Formats: sequence, structure tokens, C-alpha cells
Amino acid sequence: MRTTSVGVFKVATTGPGDVSGLMAMIGSGAIDPSEILAILGKTEGNGGVNDFTREYAVAALCTALAPQLGLTPHEVEQRIAFVMSGGTEGVLSPHITVFTRREVERPAGLTGKRLSIGMAHTRDFLPEELGRSAQITETAKAVKAAMADAGILEPADVHFVQIKCPLLTSERVAAANARGSKTATTSAYSSMAYSRGASALGVAVALGEIGPDVRDEDVLRRYDLFSNVASTSSGIELMHNVVIVLGNSESSASEFEIGHAVMNDAIDFAAVMSALTSVGLAVAPQTTAGRALVNIFAKAEASPDGSVRGFRHTMLEDTDISSTRHARAAVGGLIAGLAGTGAVYVSGGAEHQGPAGGGPVAAIARLSD
Repeated sequence: MRTTSVGVFKVATTGPGDVSGLMAMIGSGAIDPSEILAILGKTEGNGGVNDFTREYAVAALCTALAPQLGLTPHEVEQRIAFVMSGGTEGVLSPHITVFTRREVERPAGLTGKRLSIGMAHTRDFLPEELGRSAQITETAKAVKAAMADAGILEPADVHFVQIKCPLLTSERVAAANARGSKTATTSAYSSMAYSRGASALGVAVALGEIGPDVRDEDVLRRYDLFSNVASTSSGIELMHNVVIVLGNSESSASEFEIGHAVMNDAIDFAAVMSALTSVGLAVAPQTTAGRALVNIFAKAEASPDGSVRGFRHTMLEDTDISSTRHARAAVGGLIAGLAGTGAVYVSGGAEHQGPAGGGPVAAIARLSD
């Protein structure tokens, strides 16, 4: 099996079109653009259907990287996995996290499993397949392919699976109707949840967290079915799923390590602490005994039963602000306080991603040894 070295770089941005930080790191030689495999970003949009900051950020990155790679911007988008999550409410700070990968000779004496990353795509989906078993099945296949790409052999070594998935628009719903097919919903906003949920269930099936006999009607209904490591984000800019698997592998010589825990609700600080300690870190400050926090990745949602630990919340009843924005702000503040930074990746909408009202939280640390 090949040995790879994975790099992780967190870069602050002043706006969705800001690529200066990334270009500076490329110019200094800190990042080799030919080694970039994936870029995950938090942009300051609303995180909804009409959040065009996501597409703007990807376009800016592709345009900037194209001459560096000798490709067209479209070819860059096909080569690198871009996942932009809109919404930096509260203390959350816009930034991108760049993942690189290169093949290396395994250093003598290196032991243990280190951070590894793999990527795969599903086929394009028909609008009527979103939020249904076809999306679950194809996502499960892509997760297994991404695991193989990462050199991760055991599901237990997978600590975070980031997926960018499609959503429905009125045009896509109309196209399905013209073929005599019905979509899972006619609401573009609701379709984001259906797509996220089905994608997360695909992760759960691939990793053996649930059985393969998931039905269409289970999506957004059977909340006892979920993945402990899935993080899915819907966007208008694609019709397939982009799957990024992050875990630890013996085939990696990376100086990074990843671990995770599962938040049972939006105020589960103990789970965040558990994720940090899983990679040898303590609560802020960010450096502990030769290890430094690189980033934390988490999902957040308003508990669908309308309460948190027995007390009513109003996130689902606020017609002024989307519940996903409330949840990102709440969970983002909690994690920022424990991590000592607001530059953390918190994505809203955690359908079937962790228990209802909670979600997975993963931490990446840099090792000094």
C-alpha cells in the first residue's frame, strides 16, 4: 500500500471572494497547488437556497488556482473537492481549510495511524432521486470508494465524512414532473434537508452503523437512524454528491491526527472536550504537550422535538431567522469557547447526522513528533 502525507492548512478570509491568504501560502511554498485535494470553507452567507456566497467562493478559488495548475477553472472544480458551508453567525469566523496529499517514503520508526483523506463522487442524480433510496445507495458506494482512496481499511478509523449534496429548484421539480415523476418535496428549502438526510444515511450504511434496508419513507422520519461521523451540506451548484472521508490510517505519514465525538444536543460541551482529548488536546489554549489544534468540524441543528434537556427552545418557531442559523450560532459559540477560536467549521442542518438535536464533532491536531 502506498504511503501518503496529508497536510492541513487553515486560512482566514475577508470575504467569499478572498483568495489572498491561499495565494500567499502558495507563493511562499507552504502549499503546493498540485497537491491540493480538497478545500472546505465557511462563508458569510445565509446558508439557504439563495446563498450565492458558496458558489462565489468556489468560482474565486477555481479562477485563482487555474493558472497555478495549468487548467481551466472548470477543470479545477472537477479535480479538487470544494465544500463551502454558508453561515458564520455569532462568533463564527469565515475561513477555508485546505487539505493536501502527496506520496512519500515511509519514515523509519514511524508507528501508529495518522490523518488520511480520500475523495469520491457519486453519479449525477435525477431530481426525483434526491432524498430517497437512490441517493442513499449511491452515497454508500462513494463512501467506500473514498475510504479506499484514503487507505482506510476499518470503519472505526473513519472520523468525519464531509459531503456536498444537491438540492431542488423549481426548474428541477418541473423537469421531474414533465417526466411523470414526483420529487420528495416541491420546496427548495425542504429539499436541502431531504438531500442532507439521505446522504447521511448513505454514510451510515457504508460504515455499518445501520443496516442497508433503509426505505424512502425513513428519511426525515426515522431519527433513530443516523451516522456518528457524517456531515452533509446542500448546495445549488451540483447534481451529484462529493464525498470526502477523513480518518486515520497506517498508510499515512502525516503530522496530523483526527478524532471525533458525538454531541447529544446543542449544549453538549462534554462531547467537544472528548473530541479534543481524543487527539491529545485540552480545552483552550490550543497547544497542549506538543500538539496544536488545527480545526474543529461539527454539525448543528435545532432539536426537532422543540426542547433541549427538558426546556423549550424557540428556534423552530422563529419566522424571522432560520433555525439553522440559530443552531450554528449556538453550537459555534460553545465550540469557540472551548477551542479558543471562532475559526471553526460548524455546519447547520444535522438530519440523520448524530442523534436528533445533536451532531458529530471532529478535531484535527498537529503532532510535533
